[in-house]
Amino acid sequence: MAAEANGFRLHRPGTGDGRPVRAEPAEDAVEILDDGALLDLSTDIAGNDVEDTLTRLDAELVGLANVKRRVREIAALLLIDRARQRFGLSASRPTMHMSFTGGPGTGKTTVALRMAEMLHALGYIRKPKVHTVTRDDLVGQFIGHTAPKTKEALAKAAGGVLFIDEAYYLFRPENERDYGQEVIEILLQEMESERASLVVIFAGYPDRMERFFSANPGLSSRVAHHLEFADYTHAELLGIAELMVARENFRFDEPAQAAFAEYLALRMTRPRFSNARSVRNALDRCRLRQAKRLVELRRPLTKTDLITLTDQDVYGSSVFTDSTEPRDGPSARAPA
Repeated sequence: MAAEANGFRLHRPGTGDGRPVRAEPAEDAVEILDDGALLDLSTDIAGNDVEDTLTRLDAELVGLANVKRRVREIAALLLIDRARQRFGLSASRPTMHMSFTGGPGTGKTTVALRMAEMLHALGYIRKPKVHTVTRDDLVGQFIGHTAPKTKEALAKAAGGVLFIDEAYYLFRPENERDYGQEVIEILLQEMESERASLVVIFAGYPDRMERFFSANPGLSSRVAHHLEFADYTHAELLGIAELMVARENFRFDEPAQAAFAEYLALRMTRPRFSNARSVRNALDRCRLRQAKRLVELRRPLTKTDLITLTDQDVYGSSVFTDSTEPRDGPSARAPA
């Protein structure tokens, strides 16, 4: 029996441990299975790689159930597409261009990275990489400058994913001399002609992205997958904080945990709140205050001292102070 291609595995006697092995890449076309053959999806090496990626995504991101569900659906679609090829069932290549809509700090970049890994594992793109750009990386300031900048970004993303953050800034209808429309026209061409080697993800705030696609129907028609990243709830943000603290080998004591919950309730009502990004920034500042507090103890430190964040480290935030007090100044709520 010939070795199976297309990433599926079969048992080979004499390999020592009896485990399935990856088939050697074949220059010829994939061997077509008989109509009555059975194909076990669990023997696809790519499927195992994808499951590992999805497990990492679950561990990295709290919540986002709808996003994780869509990612699993895309993985299943491509896995079945690979299985269909084994039976000689031809079909058009699924379009993987996407739109990620949501506020800052909701996990869009993380999902893009995991999506690139998954698409690479399934053979859809050549490289598991994401090249992130904004308007400034694509739009030139004078005639003849935009096309080279855009094509340079496309070349860097070739074989992987081009992630365009705040994509709506490419379209400025109020400025007739703006070159953003030229970028959109180039993207339209590349998304169609290079769909076998490039995935484009447009990202930004929901309302602005809706206007962006409404004004560019040709672009919208090429985006098959729209993923919505909702703002995190208070409970989810607390869970994110716990994950971040643990990954850095810190921990909250009980008063600090209650204090951080109070901090979040206040911070979420303030301007420029950025979900997980704001949580990370707050924890960085807690670590600064912890470091200052420990140095000022002027005594030998234990491991517990070094890993514990206290309520004093949290209540030092300016969120708890009057607006007239300096940022991160002494808090009336802090222990005496």
